[in-house]
Amino acid sequence: MEAFRTFIEALYAFFDGFPPLLIGLIAVIGLIAQRKSVSEVIRGGIMAAFGMMIIMVGVNVLVGSILPINMLYDVAAGGELDEDPGVVAAEFIADHGAAIGLAMLLGFVLHILIALFTKVKTIFLTGHFLFWMPFIFVAVAVGVGMPEWATILWGGILSALYWSFMPYILRPFSRAVIESDDFTLGHPSAILALISGGIARLVGNKEKSTEDIELPKSLGFFREISIMGAIIIFVTYIVSGLTIGDGFRGEGITEVALFPYALEQGLTFGIGIIILLQGVRIFVNEIVPAFEGISTRIIKDAQPAYDAPIFFNYKPNAVIIGFIIAFITSTIAIVIFNNIGLFLVAMLPLVIPSFFECGLASVMAEGQGGLRGAIIGTFVASIVMVLLLGVSLWIFQDTIIDWMLIFGGNDMSLWGSVTGGIAEFFAWIFG
Repeated sequence: MEAFRTFIEALYAFFDGFPPLLIGLIAVIGLIAQRKSVSEVIRGGIMAAFGMMIIMVGVNVLVGSILPINMLYDVAAGGELDEDPGVVAAEFIADHGAAIGLAMLLGFVLHILIALFTKVKTIFLTGHFLFWMPFIFVAVAVGVGMPEWATILWGGILSALYWSFMPYILRPFSRAVIESDDFTLGHPSAILALISGGIARLVGNKEKSTEDIELPKSLGFFREISIMGAIIIFVTYIVSGLTIGDGFRGEGITEVALFPYALEQGLTFGIGIIILLQGVRIFVNEIVPAFEGISTRIIKDAQPAYDAPIFFNYKPNAVIIGFIIAFITSTIAIVIFNNIGLFLVAMLPLVIPSFFECGLASVMAEGQGGLRGAIIGTFVASIVMVLLLGVSLWIFQDTIIDWMLIFGGNDMSLWGSVTGGIAEFFAWIFG
């Protein structure tokens, strides 16, 4: 039993704790398949891992700089979070880690078989969501009392279907952004990207792009995404800190210390963007040529599916526009829904999903309908994001609700909600 637990922990560390190892191995396999020299194989594998590692560092810096805003609003809402979201996830993994690990393993095997024997040849390579999607499906099964063996099958099969088909459906939207079929999106922002992109296709105008926005020379610095992001986060901290009297949880920030604290967080956010985009450049330059070996010699015509930040470098202005629209729109919607008591508990501003999920949705919408499409598409997607989270809270109320309040409002909320009723039926059958 101890050996089995060690195996599960190693599996978790491999897929979630250190995705660069997975990416490095993929690059090595692709380069070997192309019969590259030993030197080229080693270099390509290490550089691809470097790129992914830099992206992870950038993402962690970004999340760390905006998470205190969520905590601030949690204090103002009377402490809706009973526990720290990270603690909630850790406790659930401790109780159900074996089921999650086996569901992940089963799901990945089925995912590869789907790519080998069907026309759906997308390979999901966003390492941490190879863990978090089974985590979500297992939480659904646990919430309805499904037995463990059924939970493993449930989590594995649904994860495989998600990893295979959602990136496949998004191929036309990804193609419009990167102007090639080198890769597609492998991230739980898929439903928001589909909604925003679909709306942008109907109402947008490709003739005016977000990247063509003209500014006076005196405001030219706003074209730099890192500077714009830093200013937005700085202003958000100042406004939030002045309007909510309880201050930032655990930080002891007073009005006197608010300005330097907000400045520090804003600059940190800007640095995170710089790190992230640099990692994206290295990653794309190394992994795309390496993956050609897999798509030509191992799984013919295979197409990799990558994390949302990989797309940010293609439409950086759209990311910032999407973030601003989503944060403002979703926060207003949350205030309204909280006041009328529409959902199970009071929701908190979705700062992290507003940047990553809706920033990506804006990028996809821009590819379909330019600036107008990005604005309108993201506006609708941000409202859908709030509704998805609100509905899913009933599904996860006895398992990971605190975690979802921070990281939900995306595919995890959607498929948790869609499969919740089905899970009830299976739980009744399996007794």
